[in-house]
Amino acid sequence: MAQRPAAAAVFVAAAVVALLLLPPSAAAAPVGVNWGTMMSHPIHPSAVVEMLRANGVDRVKLFDADPWTVAALAGSGVQAMLAAPNDQLASLARDPRRAREWVRHNVTANVNAGVDVRYVAVGNEPFLKSYNGSFINITFPALKNMQRALDEAGFGQRIKVVVPLNADIYSSPENKPVPSAGSFRKDINTLMVDIVNYLHANDAPFVVNIYPFLSLYQNPNFPLNFSFFDGATKPVFDQGMVYTNVFDANFDTLVWSLRKAGVPDMRIIVGEVGWPTDGDKNANIKYAQRFYNGFLRKVAKNIGTPLRPGRMEVYLFALIDENQKSVLPGRFERHWGLFTYDGKPKFSMDLSGNGKGNLAEIKGVQYLPSQWCVFNKDTKDKYKDLPASVNYACSNADCTPLGYGASCNGLSHDGNISYAFNIYFQTMDQDVRACSFGGLAMITATNASQGGCLFPVQILSASGRVVPLIFWPITLVMLVSVINLL
Repeated sequence: MAQRPAAAAVFVAAAVVALLLLPPSAAAAPVGVNWGTMMSHPIHPSAVVEMLRANGVDRVKLFDADPWTVAALAGSGVQAMLAAPNDQLASLARDPRRAREWVRHNVTANVNAGVDVRYVAVGNEPFLKSYNGSFINITFPALKNMQRALDEAGFGQRIKVVVPLNADIYSSPENKPVPSAGSFRKDINTLMVDIVNYLHANDAPFVVNIYPFLSLYQNPNFPLNFSFFDGATKPVFDQGMVYTNVFDANFDTLVWSLRKAGVPDMRIIVGEVGWPTDGDKNANIKYAQRFYNGFLRKVAKNIGTPLRPGRMEVYLFALIDENQKSVLPGRFERHWGLFTYDGKPKFSMDLSGNGKGNLAEIKGVQYLPSQWCVFNKDTKDKYKDLPASVNYACSNADCTPLGYGASCNGLSHDGNISYAFNIYFQTMDQDVRACSFGGLAMITATNASQGGCLFPVQILSASGRVVPLIFWPITLVMLVSVINLL
């Protein structure tokens, strides 16, 4: 339906005002960012939005529609992708009224408050193989109900419903590992054909999450250089196309899958792409900077891929490290951020792709006192309690930097114990009771950091309280590695 002239004039005027609100560099920003909030000590959303604007970031992808976060975007000129998490899919699929309520509370209310909502994501990677089909029968009905709700609310032309999907929904056969052989997974092929045709009919894009790091992590024989964009690898040839990196090959495998599903011209958004900086031997600052430098240059030059040359819309993953994420996929899961837990850039990086700038940090972050909790070496008679104490600390705080190949992997026996004690102490807001461990620990004003291993001092939580930790089951590999350090 054509937009009424008056409404169009208001919309254009609002867009102009939004552009004027942004710093000059924003017009050239080629990328958006994923803003996750699964951390024990969140930074105030308004400070995060100020940092986004200072860096010229004009788009964010969220994983929910939490009012505290979304409200900070009002009047900022930063476009938002809101999301209904996977645990809401069943109710959204079952009852159209739930979708209407969701739109009223999270879309209408926020748009009226000045939030520039552009997309609504229904679920997040709901067809992951690890979910064992839990969301296969409810995602499409939820998608359709959400689309109808947006249409009824008058947003259907402006705000598009999408389903961010992991790249594991398509692949090429092992005996022909080239993009042109790619297609959607057999178990969901019929469903995917229905979904992509429905999205296309509603002029909505296909949102895909692509992780070159995971190709390297999941396959010990994967060629390292094929993960990056500097051409230092043996190319792959496919029907006249030349592939020098796994990102292009993966993206074009999706293009071929869409062709075979009957939507060859469907617009594609890369919903997540990035490189972690800790928690694995290949998750480090050096590789992350190499990846981003090449990727951002590629995006800035509008190179695209062999099958889809030109401009790409992408969202980097992720904004800030999240110490409450599940470590079941790997210890690196908590270290995808471009920024550390306290809002500081991890390395020199220019989002424009020109390599001439650097990220502005988040301002106004306040820290707890400069004190650390460390192992009290004088309590030798209590050594028998060490494994249980360290296990308790690492079950309730983030000890992933202690894992094999991670940033603190080289600590001594006593250093490992001190790290575990300190990270728990900091997570618990430096409560003196959190630095006891039956007399095994003590508080010190001497910085306990060692070499390249940072013993952090926690920040003041902007929420005014410690966010309760999510007790993800510690993986067997991680538990064994921590105990072995003792």
